[in-house]
Formats: sequence, C-alpha cells, structure tokens
Amino acid sequence: MQVRIPALSALLKIRRHYAKLVSTGGDPIIIVCFVSCLCGAVFVTLGLCARRMTKPMWFWSGSTVKPEEISDIPAYNRANGLMWIGYSLFFWLSALLALLGFPAAAGIVIFVGAIGGALALIPIYNRIYRKYAKKC
Repeated sequence: MQVRIPALSALLKIRRHYAKLVSTGGDPIIIVCFVSCLCGAVFVTLGLCARRMTKPMWFWSGSTVKPEEISDIPAYNRANGLMWIGYSLFFWLSALLALLGFPAAAGIVIFVGAIGGALALIPIYNRIYRKYAKKC
C-alpha cells in the first residue's frame, strides 16, 4: 500500500517539470522564476521592515513622513507593510505559474501585477496616509 502525501507529490512534480524544462532549453523560464522570486523577496522584505520601523514609513523616494503627522505610527507602519507584502504576491504567483509550466499566464500576471499593482499602490498609500494622519 502506497501512501501519498499531497505536498510531497507536488514538489516531486515540480522537480520533474524543472528537469524537463532544463533539458529542453527552458532556461528563460527559470530566469523568469528567479527574477520574480527576487522581486517578491525584495517587496516582502520592504513590508517586514516597514512593519518594524519605529518612525513612520515613507512611500515616495526622497520624501519623509514626520512623526507629528501620524496619529498611530505602529498601525500606520503595519498598513504600509501589508501593502508592500500584498504587492509582492503578484511576483510570487508569476514565479509559481512559470514553474508549473504556464509561462503565458505567468507573463500576464507579472505584467498586470507589476504595472497595475504599482499604479494601485498610489491610491492605496494615500488612503493609508489619510486614515492615520492627525486631524487638525
């Protein structure tokens, strides 16, 4: 009697698929997976760092948010961190899709996620800022 462990069989399936990709010249797919995972890791790290900051996290490059502007800094930073971790999900999903053999779907997810997600970050951050900004 053979016992099947779903997670183990899924990993073995990915390993067999990876071996097939490498043997058939699937190196570009592996590069896409690596770059997607790297981008995802950068945004997860940014999100985790934002959650742990004691000063308010900024959004725009070169800008700062003064502690006097924010009413609840830990909650503001948690919301910022969640925003960045949510943005990283597009990159993780595209890497998984490419690894499972759906390169077209991975391309669509990374294109829509990277561009559409980046454009969506602006109003999301503005909503976070307005929610935690001190009312005068």
